[in-house]
Amino acid sequence: MFAVRSYMLDISRDKVPTMGTLKQLVEILEKFNYNQLQLYTEHTFAYSKHEAVWKDASPMTAEEVRELDLFCAMHGIDLVPNQNSFGHLERWLVKPEYNHLAELPHGGAPLPWGGFKKDPTTLCPTDPASLDFLAGLYDELLPNFESRLFNIGCDETFDLLGEGRSAAAVKEKGEGRVYLEFLLKVAELVRKRGKRPMFWGDVILRHPELVPELPKDLIALDWGYEGNHPFMDEAAKFAAAGLDFYVCPGTSSWNSLAGRVENMRENMIAAERAGHLHGAKGFMVTDWGDGGHWQPLAASLPGLILGGNLAFTGASAAKMDLEDALNAVMGVPLGGTLLRLGTLYLRGGALRANASELFRILANDRGYSRHPGLTDHILTEISAIAEGCRHDAARFAGGAYPNVWAQEIMYMANLVDAACNRRDEKRLRFLREEHGRVWRLRNREGGRADSLARLPRF
Repeated sequence: MFAVRSYMLDISRDKVPTMGTLKQLVEILEKFNYNQLQLYTEHTFAYSKHEAVWKDASPMTAEEVRELDLFCAMHGIDLVPNQNSFGHLERWLVKPEYNHLAELPHGGAPLPWGGFKKDPTTLCPTDPASLDFLAGLYDELLPNFESRLFNIGCDETFDLLGEGRSAAAVKEKGEGRVYLEFLLKVAELVRKRGKRPMFWGDVILRHPELVPELPKDLIALDWGYEGNHPFMDEAAKFAAAGLDFYVCPGTSSWNSLAGRVENMRENMIAAERAGHLHGAKGFMVTDWGDGGHWQPLAASLPGLILGGNLAFTGASAAKMDLEDALNAVMGVPLGGTLLRLGTLYLRGGALRANASELFRILANDRGYSRHPGLTDHILTEISAIAEGCRHDAARFAGGAYPNVWAQEIMYMANLVDAACNRRDEKRLRFLREEHGRVWRLRNREGGRADSLARLPRF
């Protein structure tokens, strides 16, 4: 058993759940022995002096956070504040009011997987104004939480790899040293406000010689989302430095349409094994919203359940009957249907990192070459299976008391079917109409238009 069993939900890309949804999620987390919840935030807290950033996002208010914090405590769950504080701040830095804080004010950072980041995304670590900005956010955010922890993020600081405002410092000291110096300054802001800082470990792991310099009160979050992620090697580095750390696999639901169930399973088992061997303090299941957060909550449910059981009971949970557990949570016998949808990404051998090929087909209008394994024949087969899943879910999605999980499963099937029939105007038109209806079942209006804009037009 891991001392900390955490679930992190992305509420910045692009869905902000309603309070009712968040409370239902807390009850599910309690059922599966979680004791920590984080809501990943970039711009979706209603900071009083920064309305320009969140005005169209339906953000969490301070009053709502306090209400949720109390509700979590009643269910034995620690609600940990989470505010990214270095990278992933494009929603702020594209605004004229905040652009002066950017490392690359005009954007254009090179990405590790190729291409460039269009917008500025990373604070300038050598500008004292960046720390002043963060201090103001923390002074307003942190008093709403009883937790003694705070996740400052600080992952994927792509702009430091380019020719930005800190280029001279990077040339003199190296990117890793510049990153570490800013991380330590942010951590000190957190300590002064009575919290213990935690941060994503990806950047520092690229500079393993610096890991021993991390203060021992920092909690490192070792994340990775593929079945073959090297948790064992990474966890060993944090353990050797004497740091508390969490292993952080994912639900594999984002960029997938209907989930990547087998990848999720392998990813979580690898994280549990490495975390157990190297003494990780926590096991965090991450649930992201990349690519417009098209997937509904149902797509994440298998990972939530399996992750909670692995964190609480250990490796033996890998043999659990996931279908029965899904049926119990959803209240309808659709666990098998949900898992069947979540394995369609495997057909044709068209495997990609951090996404399903079906998602990539639907998400790309042009300039994209379909994986050769996804022949027209395979796509026709997938479409037929998706239609069968949609039919299964339709039995419970209507009537006087429609089941929300069933409605979400129908939508997932429609997403898959649209990917298989990418040029069918009728399907795409229907999907765009369904997007808003299903979105509103659990989520606030803010962010919906941004998400819808990523769906192809007819």
